[in-house]
Amino acid sequence: MSLSLPCAAPEARLWHPVCEAAALLDQPRAARLLGQDLVLWRDASGASHAFIDQCPHRGARLSLGRVCEGRLTCPYHGWAFEGDGRCARIPAVPGFTPPASHAARAVAAREGHGLIWVRLQADADDPGLPCFDAEDDARLRKVLCGPYDVAASAPRIVENFLDMSHFGFVHTGILGDLAHTETPPYQVSVDAQGVQVRDVRAWQPQSNRLSAEGSWVSYGYDVPAPYTAVLTKAPDAQAGYSESIALFVCPVEPERSRVWVRLAVPDFASTDEQLRAFQDGIFMQDAPIVESQRPRLLPITDAVVREVHSAADRSSTAYRRYLREQGITFGVC
Repeated sequence: MSLSLPCAAPEARLWHPVCEAAALLDQPRAARLLGQDLVLWRDASGASHAFIDQCPHRGARLSLGRVCEGRLTCPYHGWAFEGDGRCARIPAVPGFTPPASHAARAVAAREGHGLIWVRLQADADDPGLPCFDAEDDARLRKVLCGPYDVAASAPRIVENFLDMSHFGFVHTGILGDLAHTETPPYQVSVDAQGVQVRDVRAWQPQSNRLSAEGSWVSYGYDVPAPYTAVLTKAPDAQAGYSESIALFVCPVEPERSRVWVRLAVPDFASTDEQLRAFQDGIFMQDAPIVESQRPRLLPITDAVVREVHSAADRSSTAYRRYLREQGITFGVC
């Protein structure tokens, strides 16, 4: 059953990450996306489903219920729902066949990149999940980091990920240092597929967990969807692969977000906990800065708030232009 929301259609028609796939087990789990409460659950086959978290009977939260015999049951009166939202059984009147009007409001759900993704409106062409090419490279190890809850809009978080000139100040001694604060010129383009940033160079004392000394690192960024960004390092000349890091942001509320970082790295020596700890440290340096920004919504025009720019901000200004062209309104002003 499709859902008509007051939020802008472009956001509702996109796929958004809402939960780590491994965290959705045999009982329902609450989530929130674009200001909408959701319940996530798996049926007897293990397939994931998402409903609006409200029983059509008396409005109780379905996430407080449980999964019985492959159906989601309401905690209040035990109404049982199939994966498509159809009500299959009402315990108080067991001989009654519930009509379509008694269905829960199902929305599209699927899995990818280690996450459960939800699409609130499916009345347009499916854009597919945001592209992360390194996901299918068996030479690279995949580790999911997070979630990180941030009191800032999703676009603010993505823009911070694209920003190179803060490295020496926010990540001193790791991704940057105060002796190398210049951001060399780089190339930026914007099209219907998103934002592409190329020929980026940065001096990094420790570009990953196993780095023993500083070096110039070359990489690029892609923004394949409004709330996703991917960093890809220059290909390893001998191995032929490209280490990548994806930022997947769930726009929970206009000024509140949940973030996951997906690593695709050649480091098979470190444990998952060590890789996550390194990424946690980086993200925790960024979080208080991003949360301090005012407004928390990202200004994409000068109509409400005017922010000034420098030549080092070309990736940021391109990202803002992309959001305007896509008609994005959630998390921006």
